[in-house]
Amino acid sequence: MTSTSFDIRRVGGRIGAEILGVDLSQQLDADLVAEINAALLAHKALFFRNQDLQDADQLRFASLFGELTTAHPTVPSVEGRPNILPVDGDEGVRANRWHTDVTFVRTPPKASTLRSLVVPPYGGNTLIANSAAAYADLPEALREFADRLRAVHTNAFDYSVYAEPKSEAAAERRKVFTSRRWRTEHPVVRVHPESGERGLFIGGFAQQLVGLNSDESRDLLRIFQAYVTRPENTVRWSWAPGDLVLFDNRITQHYAPDDYGDLPRRLHRVTVAGDVPVGVDGERSRLVEGDEAEHYTPAGAAR
Repeated sequence: MTSTSFDIRRVGGRIGAEILGVDLSQQLDADLVAEINAALLAHKALFFRNQDLQDADQLRFASLFGELTTAHPTVPSVEGRPNILPVDGDEGVRANRWHTDVTFVRTPPKASTLRSLVVPPYGGNTLIANSAAAYADLPEALREFADRLRAVHTNAFDYSVYAEPKSEAAAERRKVFTSRRWRTEHPVVRVHPESGERGLFIGGFAQQLVGLNSDESRDLLRIFQAYVTRPENTVRWSWAPGDLVLFDNRITQHYAPDDYGDLPRRLHRVTVAGDVPVGVDGERSRLVEGDEAEHYTPAGAAR
């Protein structure tokens, strides 16, 4: 990278960098935002420590990278803040599965910001994976195969609940999460609209490969997913109060291990609206079931 007006400290070998010397509570000029965006493209996930932020600050910062989505297609927002999703472990929201945010709609978010409010004294970390590095790791024959595949993503399978819900809160969350249903066909290999990189665009919402049966789909998705979650392709962030994380939702996956027992863990998430994914062949994603989710993303009307 070229020189910047802030310091960058790499956190992982293939993904993640801490940004030093930027106060996100202040107004940031266009040149600084461009530098942060360049760092995001290079490192996929950026970490900002010791930020004294309020909801309005997080909203302002996220909006520097594009128009915001509402909190979620089905899950309610923070009261009075339609663009903020509460991520609260006390409410059965424990997304302990690798996923990319909201890929069940046709225009998933461009980027996500997470800000810590309450963090446990141990556990409760967030892991983020570089799906471009995963694609590059594939043997050539698998890369060529993946380039031709498409997968159906759906919210009918809730990534945070697998078997029977463990609590009334989790059961209610499942009901809310699937109150409206989408199925969207995305390319398995997405071409990044800014960098041109290719990345595996799969994760927990990807449930079926087009043209293959359930068993074949499950086996192949497991193989591809194993490359995404190789330790060398991931970074682990240990939260402290006041931290903010910005990650590129177009070329990463993330995971929040459920390893903090009954301790409180509360974050706020704000996401930036994205575009329609495009595959290696130039084909864009298409809806199979559901609508354009225009109540969620202003890019939902893209054709």
